[in-house]
Amino acid sequence: MQPTSRRSAKTPSLARHGRLRRSAAWKTILKGVAAVAAVTLVSGGAVAAYAAWDLASSAQPTVTLDSEKVLEGVPDVGAIEGGVNLLVIGSDSRQGQGDGFGDPDEETAVLNDVTMLMHIAEDHSHVEVVSFPRDMYVPVPGTCTDPENPDEELSALSSVKLNSVLAYGGMDCVVKTVEELTGVTIPFAGIVQFMGVAGLSEAIGGVEVCVAEPIEDPYTDTYLTAGMHELSGLAALQFLRVRHGVGDGSDLGRISNQQVFLSALARQLQSDGTLGDPVKLYSIAKVALANMQLSSSLTDPTRMISIAKAMKDVDLSKIAFIQYPTGYMDDGVVPAESAELVNQALQNDEPITFDPNADQTDFASAADPTAPPASPSAEVAAEGDTGEAPAEDASSDAPVESTPPPGSLPSDVTGQTAAEVRCSAGRTLADQ
Repeated sequence: MQPTSRRSAKTPSLARHGRLRRSAAWKTILKGVAAVAAVTLVSGGAVAAYAAWDLASSAQPTVTLDSEKVLEGVPDVGAIEGGVNLLVIGSDSRQGQGDGFGDPDEETAVLNDVTMLMHIAEDHSHVEVVSFPRDMYVPVPGTCTDPENPDEELSALSSVKLNSVLAYGGMDCVVKTVEELTGVTIPFAGIVQFMGVAGLSEAIGGVEVCVAEPIEDPYTDTYLTAGMHELSGLAALQFLRVRHGVGDGSDLGRISNQQVFLSALARQLQSDGTLGDPVKLYSIAKVALANMQLSSSLTDPTRMISIAKAMKDVDLSKIAFIQYPTGYMDDGVVPAESAELVNQALQNDEPITFDPNADQTDFASAADPTAPPASPSAEVAAEGDTGEAPAEDASSDAPVESTPPPGSLPSDVTGQTAAEVRCSAGRTLADQ
């Protein structure tokens, strides 16, 4: 299943991925004026005007996505109107990341080891964050352009591992591949490397996570005892990278571990009011602009803030972190039949509900051992209860099948909501 193309085998550097946007000077000036005006309305005064200029000056070179054509006009200074589909791509490139992540000259691969799609509903009532396994075999459409020669289209690929697509065709190609896989249009995307993740976690102020069993992972130098840990900077990054020290040691285990972190992050952002605070959002946007390669649709600071504000009032139980359902094949995985149901939910803007009878702890996360027991089920009450004992039923001894609630997905669609507090199920060196 080796990919073939008309380009050389040489892997392009991260900075050359995608097509750089060439803006005329007058367009740049107008964009700056619009950003200043919008942020001034949000926060007021000359400080806000400076903040908008400061954000724009922090931005890295951008990538223009073909799908950006669906965006029209300038975003409002409040929550963005309508739905949002945003792809977050985590690159394992060592270029420019210092000495703590291996030799960049030796470890030159540019793999999208993390690929997450965030979907915010049209009415902002629910959010889905779908994690796609890095070793999932996917087709790549024939509409990707060569990052080294944007005028040349690359060949379509019938089946390659998802994490090879970034090196093959850059950010826009990863977006197109996920669009073809899910059937949704994705006008926003960003690539983040190791130090970018560390910087973002510091800007947020750290995240407190629960660890059920000790994590011992020499590959990321992560050693955490059972209990609660506040993680920031490098420690947060390494927690998100842990694979051998959690669950079954697989990439699927790492995804579940990442969901423990992300659900805790969502709870924190809502509880401390960050999503409604322009000053806090500004500091996070500044770090993102300085540490991520963003699609040009995201480099407007007011748009970044308006997307964040869309999540301000979403009920935590309506924020779902989903592991894209797959089945094993050879040295990787392939989408399971139920993946199409996830696709349809995204396409139809429907909230995803997990089957409560599904085992959600196969890989990494476990229920919080300190949480109080669930309240007794109301199902024991008889329909139309009058206070009298229910009539004896001859079939009461027969086994009762537990059925998932209407709208929930099959039991192989796993994950958790942001309202659920879970703990990482660690592995010690003795278990590896």
